[in-house]
Amino acid sequence: SHRVLRLDWRGFGMSAKLRGIADMDALAEDVRALLDALSITDKVAVVGCAVGAGIAIRFASRHPDRIGALIPMSPVTYTPPERHAQMFVHADRMEREGLAGLVEASLAASYPQDLRTDAARFATHRARWLTSDPASFAAIYRMLPGLDYTADFPAITCPTLVIGAVRDLLRPPETAEAVAKAIKGARFTVLHTGHFSMVQTPELIAKTILPFLAEVGMG
Repeated sequence: SHRVLRLDWRGFGMSAKLRGIADMDALAEDVRALLDALSITDKVAVVGCAVGAGIAIRFASRHPDRIGALIPMSPVTYTPPERHAQMFVHADRMEREGLAGLVEASLAASYPQDLRTDAARFATHRARWLTSDPASFAAIYRMLPGLDYTADFPAITCPTLVIGAVRDLLRPPETAEAVAKAIKGARFTVLHTGHFSMVQTPELIAKTILPFLAEVGMG
């Protein structure tokens, strides 16, 4: 029912790889550049999960004239100071050892056993995670301690639906709810899914966001 653009961030998939520390402003500007390159001038609905939700929020705050609806899922917008050192240690280990030694611990938190009911879906996600570029992954992790969206939230004026995930062990639903409370008029809902909700429960995500988009005129 919708035209969907699913882009590979810098550092992932078929996009150029990252080194050092990623830049959230650059990632958000990549969304604008993609729309420009495709000559899309109508307002769009931007949907993102985890760090992708952070990119969506930054895009919405910087380009309110380009966005008709915002749907951040388990948004990564802030990392407590007590976790900063851990983030940098994790990034260093990714670069030094690669991703194979980290995959099981990472998926235990982001893709719990009770959500692995579709074996093929889980296997595809695991393989995609393992084939990511370790240095690019590390660049994203090094960016996280510096994130602070305090100034972004008041600038968001489009209809917004924030989604929290019951089984997200990395960003529990109360962190998503805090984001919803900070955005004027934002709605909040909690779904039985995990950190990578669009991979784990795509049918549930579609069932949740499509009525919202139709209601706010983005159907």
